[in-house]
Amino acid sequence: MGPATSELSITVQTVRTGVLVVIKIFNHYLHRRTLMGVAFDFGLLTLALLAVVLAQVESLRMVMPLAGPQVVSLAAGVFVINTASGLYQKSERRTASEYCARAALALMLSLPLAYLIFSFMPAGSVNREALQLSAMLGISAVIVRRVYVSHWERQSDKGSRILIFGSGAAAQLVGQTLTEADPLTKIVGYLRGPNEKESVVPAQDLVSSGRSLYDTACELGVDEIVVALTERRAGSMPMRELLDCKVRGIRVFDISTHFERTLGQIRVDYVNAGWLIFGDGFNQGFYRAAVKRVFDLLCTLLLTVVALPLMLLTALAIKLESRGTIFYWQERVGANNQVFQVAKFRSMTSDAEKDGKPVWAATNDSRVTRVGQVIRRLRIDELPQLLNVLRGDMSLVGPRPERPFFVDQLTQEIPYYALRHSVKPGVTGWAQVRYQYGSTVEDSQEKLQYDLYYIKNHTLFLDIVILLETIGVVLTGKGAR
Repeated sequence: MGPATSELSITVQTVRTGVLVVIKIFNHYLHRRTLMGVAFDFGLLTLALLAVVLAQVESLRMVMPLAGPQVVSLAAGVFVINTASGLYQKSERRTASEYCARAALALMLSLPLAYLIFSFMPAGSVNREALQLSAMLGISAVIVRRVYVSHWERQSDKGSRILIFGSGAAAQLVGQTLTEADPLTKIVGYLRGPNEKESVVPAQDLVSSGRSLYDTACELGVDEIVVALTERRAGSMPMRELLDCKVRGIRVFDISTHFERTLGQIRVDYVNAGWLIFGDGFNQGFYRAAVKRVFDLLCTLLLTVVALPLMLLTALAIKLESRGTIFYWQERVGANNQVFQVAKFRSMTSDAEKDGKPVWAATNDSRVTRVGQVIRRLRIDELPQLLNVLRGDMSLVGPRPERPFFVDQLTQEIPYYALRHSVKPGVTGWAQVRYQYGSTVEDSQEKLQYDLYYIKNHTLFLDIVILLETIGVVLTGKGAR
């Protein structure tokens, strides 16, 4: 995973409403509010259960041996369930009813888990029924509070005040993405660059440039400046003024870093090779590869054992519904452009590509069978790829492998597409949990921008985050095709 100094850093951003902390842990950007929510819920549930045990025993020393493993296991299990249900995921567009539906799903999974975990406690040591009831009540309180914090309390927050330095198409796109990502963000205006002759943004949104950049930012109460200049030749970037803003406490980001930290993607239309080469990230190395391989093998063996009954039922359903093979083998391009055979449960009719020409799968594809519709929605059709992971062709997490026919096409049409093949492809990936299923060149470019973020910042920590979010994608059917 590389040196710790490159993977664990804390950035403090001062805003008008206090201090907003954006934390970069193991190369992945996380909001302070998310981390504090996880820590609070985990700690609250753990302390509440330990207090119930303490009330039933004579000494504090007896608490951890009697119930410590069960309490910690339950708290960890609830964290995984809440994460998979999307209760910690930042979403400004999610409605109250959507949060309540996710909370109900989390309760359906967490309450039986609490009952089961404390059923294994030794009889007579403590009151198991009291612990089970306390655990279920504590879980309910944590999840109800999580819904309140995520939705209603969020509405009272005030967002950052951002000045966009630029007035062209790039600046307009930055403003649009900021508004969509966080409606609480206040864009105070757009400042035209020295060499920008034409403006795309409306005239009423432009800020007068009669003063220095720092004086303008102070007058507008700016917390952050995003540099999104269309023209970047000599003289177009006032480096000294931008540096003055930075050293005086105003955060300054270029457009590529803005997209990386705000949306978790690297925009291919605004990034340059120098930013990719000389910036941090893109750390491969033997140590990272070895850790990832061990993690893949351990998780894959566990998943195979757990999923084996489901895989057998799926194979039987496919065989009973339609004639043809159970598995579908297809050529895909992997790391270093090596072609391999990927395994999937067959979800289409046997003559899906009878003319021999590769065709992208589409939403509501008529070639998909009835069993195929179910296993695609639940991602069961991907389970045979665990065999590809064991063989070393794939990893659990990485860019999804594409067919050679489409790779040749997309490499010519999309910049930096070949970078996808610098790492092993995955059964799931950052693009899969962040973007819906797509079947066009435009969709492929959008997904590539998430894949580039993963390739640049991938660590074991990010792999775990993606696996947890993948559980949520499976549970909610998000992006099914």
